[in-house]
Amino acid sequence: MNVGPWQLIIIALVILVLFGRGRISEMMGDFGKGIKSFKQGMNDESSKDMMRIEQSREATPPASSAPVTPSATTSNTAVPAETTTDGDKIA
Repeated sequence: MNVGPWQLIIIALVILVLFGRGRISEMMGDFGKGIKSFKQGMNDESSKDMMRIEQSREATPPASSAPVTPSATTSNTAVPAETTTDGDKIA
């Protein structure tokens, strides 16, 4: 449904007649205040979030930058060979 310029003019005139010039300007002022309050609230929340992030960064110590290498455990001890009950060695 397309609304042309003439339809918009008629709608505006009907609204003007119903509410009057003073009431429309009051409503638009309230609407502007609401938008301003909404934007201010969004900015306040964003700044609170940034403060929380900064505080958490300061509270947690940075991770060690030294690389961790696994220690190789080599045993120089000889494993005794298995023997049978006769005393013969099993290869």
